[in-house]
Amino acid sequence: MKDQDVDPFFATLRAANPLPTSELEYTSVFELLVAVLLSAQATDAGVNKATRRLFPVANTPQAILALGPEGLEGYIRTIGLYRMKGKHLLETCRILVEQHGGEVPRDREALQALPGVGRKTANVVLNVAFGEPTMAVDTHIFRVSNRTGLAPGKDPYAVEMKLVERVPEEYMVDAHHWLILHGRYVCVARTPKCWQCAVIQYCDYQPKTAPPTP
Repeated sequence: MKDQDVDPFFATLRAANPLPTSELEYTSVFELLVAVLLSAQATDAGVNKATRRLFPVANTPQAILALGPEGLEGYIRTIGLYRMKGKHLLETCRILVEQHGGEVPRDREALQALPGVGRKTANVVLNVAFGEPTMAVDTHIFRVSNRTGLAPGKDPYAVEMKLVERVPEEYMVDAHHWLILHGRYVCVARTPKCWQCAVIQYCDYQPKTAPPTP
């Protein structure tokens, strides 16, 4: 993607969705952390289904610890890899209580020290909860960045660094939401819906996908 096309690419996405938000449901920073931790290799809809049952019962580190492994698993067993995620979540809650007063730290190093919290999850929490201009590269952003030519890279970290370099400052806080939603609903994995794409004129992908035959 040409440098002069990056600004209008994001301006177009912003015009279509001025206030993008996460599709994960949460009402606190801790709930967001839990939802993102549970969302690895799972859909947001599947996570929301589980947390709608979990959060009314336990939405603090102390309350989740009180559930114990079996109690927690009863709420999250519909999510893929639930046993491992439950173990990580309980250990994360223990660390939050013992080392952070039960609060989610606003610090990348501290976040990434939590079990089950990698760079992507830390970036989501820093961005969505604290408004920091981070870029959480998931499979959708990785695909869109490479396919469009916006930020080509061989791995998520390379794409993240390229996006941080190329995305204009005024778009950075919301950029990862726009890219995720674009990848989830338009620039999909198997057959991108180029005929529905608002930013097609800036995209390097060839050949563009034709609309389906009626």
